[in-house]
Amino acid sequence: MQIFLILALAAIGLIAGSFISALTYRLPREISIAKGRSKCVFCRKKISWYDNIPVISYILLGGKCRSCKKSISLRYPIIEVATSVLFVLAGLILNGIFLPFYLIIISGLLAIFVIDLENSIIPDSIVFFLFLITVAFNLLLMTAPSDFYVKLVSGFVASLFLLFIHLLTKGRGMGLGDVKFVLFGGTLLGFPNTLVFLFSSFLTGAGVGIILILTKRAKFGKPIPFGPYLVFGLMIALLFGDYLLKRWLQ
Repeated sequence: MQIFLILALAAIGLIAGSFISALTYRLPREISIAKGRSKCVFCRKKISWYDNIPVISYILLGGKCRSCKKSISLRYPIIEVATSVLFVLAGLILNGIFLPFYLIIISGLLAIFVIDLENSIIPDSIVFFLFLITVAFNLLLMTAPSDFYVKLVSGFVASLFLLFIHLLTKGRGMGLGDVKFVLFGGTLLGFPNTLVFLFSSFLTGAGVGIILILTKRAKFGKPIPFGPYLVFGLMIALLFGDYLLKRWLQ
């Protein structure tokens, strides 16, 4: 039964990843996601369904467009595989009853990760959608209202912390998009997992930042997108937060 679940989630993840790769390309360019089939970014020819099968089509085509033979970006299979892996992890770790909710959250997080990494912007539309369904999920399905209030306060306090950093650095250290994202993240996780979220985000951001500076891929004082680190930290807290807290307390 577990093997069937893993295979099903892997397949669903590939399909969701294909949608996410299209969304993350179109949304920053203000192209409607409902605007027909995808096109080659070079020759603009519409991509047939059999050339749009997640991962498989990329392999069969040798990573090139069937029409113009230009190379297809690796971002597409990478996003598809990453989504598939995260869906399987979620299925193995998170509550099975609420799994569809968590899969939607993970999809939104991946979209934010890619868009901020490529365009240095966290889309308000995705953050608002994730926050809205998180609130709805808690109000409709959580048994104790007090649990939701704790989560809401966690999100509010965490966002105030990032807002303080934003004001202190005059926007150079933290953007308002990061502040809004943390409001959602804290509301999703509650206390104390929000601490795991923030700690993981800042630790990862600092570590990668030092590596980039040492390898001269970034300059000290030059802003870099913090959204990907926030997404990574939130993923860690969502999937492994309870385990990490137990280990730290021991």
